[in-house]
Amino acid sequence: MKLKIAQQLELRPRLPVVVGNVDYLENEARLLRIDDLVRRSGVEDEYVRQGVVRWERESRAAAEKEGRRFREPSAKMLARYERICRQALRCNILRQLTQKEYRKFSMRLAESALSQWFCGIDRLEQIKVPTKSTLERYDKMMPEAQVRELVDKLNRSVVEDAVRMDLEKAMRMDLYLSDTTCVKANIHFPTDWVLLRDAVRTLMKAMKVIRKHGLKHRMPDPDSFLKEANRLSIEMSNSRRRPDSAKRRKKVLRQMKHLAKTVQKHAHRYRTRLQADWRKETDLREGEMRQIVSRIGLVVAQLPTAIRQAHERIIGERPVENRDKILSLYEPDIHVIVRNKAGAEVEFGNTLLLAEQEDGLIVDWKLEKEISRGDIVLMKASLPRMKAVFGAYPASVGADRGFASKASHEFLSQEKIADAICPRDPHVLKERMKNPKFRKTQKRRSQTEGRIGILKNNFLGRPLLSEGFEHRELAVAWAVLAHNLWLLAALPQESKMKPAA
Repeated sequence: MKLKIAQQLELRPRLPVVVGNVDYLENEARLLRIDDLVRRSGVEDEYVRQGVVRWERESRAAAEKEGRRFREPSAKMLARYERICRQALRCNILRQLTQKEYRKFSMRLAESALSQWFCGIDRLEQIKVPTKSTLERYDKMMPEAQVRELVDKLNRSVVEDAVRMDLEKAMRMDLYLSDTTCVKANIHFPTDWVLLRDAVRTLMKAMKVIRKHGLKHRMPDPDSFLKEANRLSIEMSNSRRRPDSAKRRKKVLRQMKHLAKTVQKHAHRYRTRLQADWRKETDLREGEMRQIVSRIGLVVAQLPTAIRQAHERIIGERPVENRDKILSLYEPDIHVIVRNKAGAEVEFGNTLLLAEQEDGLIVDWKLEKEISRGDIVLMKASLPRMKAVFGAYPASVGADRGFASKASHEFLSQEKIADAICPRDPHVLKERMKNPKFRKTQKRRSQTEGRIGILKNNFLGRPLLSEGFEHRELAVAWAVLAHNLWLLAALPQESKMKPAA
């Protein structure tokens, strides 16, 4: 199907004229410019094109699976879905800019005429605001790879065609500046015995839902298990204050282990019964049944390892390797990241590589699913990605001493890239600081940590609330797109530099 992307003209009210609030006027001007950038760069049309293609492919696959003939969508259906895609893109961008949760952002849309205008939901007759569930679907409508393509398209536009983007000057890709950080997962501190409490709570809440919908199997009241788990948790917390704290903690943990194993047996029986008899003994829908079964299965599968981990550390008083630890029952793809920084000796999450150019535009990023292979490996993988987007390597590379190694220096020399990485040896650093270009790069490189702070604090949120690695990876991509639009919107425009006729 040949797609023709064209925005449908609709009657929309004008933005209200607001005076007396400078902050609002600055925000309005920035959103107007971001709207202009999204259109000029082709990011909006590309997102709509990808969305329509994806929708048609999924509709065709669903028709084939159900054994029916696929009917080509009408022009009216295409126009409606194009409008949904435009609204989804703009809602995602604005939600990242305002750093609002789905429910709070939905309320903001209902209150703000400026937000309604930017997201394209302002109408003369009535305003239909996306619900929190709709906003969540918008957020996850596209995979990370396609959002990355939008960022690359935007970045290429401001490098290759400053006139079309109405910029005073084109962005330069001569200097590549990179650093790594930890994107914290939304988990509590991974205390070993707390994992057992979490398991009991999750399993008992799932069984309460099953019993509420009609399926009951021999066991005491689930609330009695929850009360016992809470009592033992309080006792474990208070045991540190006692003179015999080590002995007391071991005693309480043995009771928690016994409780967790009992709950595990009940959960396994309920899960088996639910899978076999959910149609005749419950009023649950199939999707709800599968969700409950999956939730129970996730915890039951990890519970023996969590019990063994707590036993080794508290009763056996033996360390457990970081690679073997369970940090969360619900987030399997997070790791212990040793930072050795004030206030952040150790963090729990995923390593993020961030690369920017001289003006602060983020040109590459990578959130690591596995344990980080080291800054050097991440940089060597990042530079080819940048070359694929812009057609050439940067002229020089600046980074902190974590990126310095014989392998990285050889790689940069081989690719004829100027090496401005901070050396590990202080004597070598002192010698190299005599070079004006190296000194200038190092001075600019120190600002990359500030760029990371802006992205994490103002766009991602601390901690990042998205659950699951794929969703965290997607959230980072949306944050980078919103950040780059926010940055570009503040740059001087060519049209405003020209003298009035």
